[in-house]
Amino acid sequence: MKTTADRLVIALGDPAGIGAEVTLKALARARPAGQEVLLVGCGRWLRDCHRQLRGCSNAPLADPDDFALEDLPLEQPIVPGVSSPAAGAASFAWLTRAVELVGAGGGRALVTAPIAKASWKAAGHAYPGQTERLAELTGSADAGMLFTAVAPGGGWRLNTLLATTHIPLADVSGQLTPELVRRRLEALLAFCGRFQDRPRLVVAGLNPHAGEEGHLGREERDWLIPTLQQWQSLHPEVQLVGPVPPDTCWLEAAAAWRGEGEGADGYLALYHDQGLIPVKLLAFDAAVNTTLGLPFLRTSPDHGTAFGIAGRGVARADSMAAAIHTAWELG
Repeated sequence: MKTTADRLVIALGDPAGIGAEVTLKALARARPAGQEVLLVGCGRWLRDCHRQLRGCSNAPLADPDDFALEDLPLEQPIVPGVSSPAAGAASFAWLTRAVELVGAGGGRALVTAPIAKASWKAAGHAYPGQTERLAELTGSADAGMLFTAVAPGGGWRLNTLLATTHIPLADVSGQLTPELVRRRLEALLAFCGRFQDRPRLVVAGLNPHAGEEGHLGREERDWLIPTLQQWQSLHPEVQLVGPVPPDTCWLEAAAAWRGEGEGADGYLALYHDQGLIPVKLLAFDAAVNTTLGLPFLRTSPDHGTAFGIAGRGVARADSMAAAIHTAWELG
């Protein structure tokens, strides 16, 4: 007899975006034996999306009636591709309920389809993203964003953790502290330790040329290098490299992604775009946003709502499929 431990919970994201489309396409692919799915969203809307997609997409689609549903009906009609307060209120409520279900033991892990921050804000929910809402709901003071993807030609896994997440670039230096870097390194080590007993971790510098000995920025010299040296002394089993100039930090990762050697087991980026640019250049369709520091595993595709193509049936579901597979594998 199946239990809720055999089930993934999927919050369907912004109803004006491609969340339903990539979810149904991803679920149409082969899933691990025994995997059950609970969808959280509006049943009527989801069935309407299914009918519409059948008329404009040649890709296989899962039938929403084949899955359990936590039905939270939409209060107003939604126009595909159009941000609105109603869409923001719905995706916020769906995520909140999905977290409640998983937190109460109702699922093995949580998968979230993309939301639109502008729609959330229009609905009165001013959060930088889903990660921050997840941290609030679970009382997790140190949730982190890690992006993971398996190279197509082999078993090497690209793992990139962000030290800071959804904040303006002007605020990054002020939020980076030795304690934050140490906590992020501990989280990265714990994740990479699932796959490698003695991992090699690479830390990107903050400034051009990693500060050029203080000539292009003082953070590396004043506190980042001493922090890394101290952390290394406490973890002799880890090969810690850095700070590495950001413009060359992921070169070996690019080679490993092509099957030309091995990259590091984990990379620590100090701010959002520093880590996401190389991840999306290498693995846009394969990378999975994995939230660390929660009481359960949460994964999400590494793309947004794609309002520009919503409702047209042309969205690729590779990243959502990877998010579902990763949640099942690691949850």
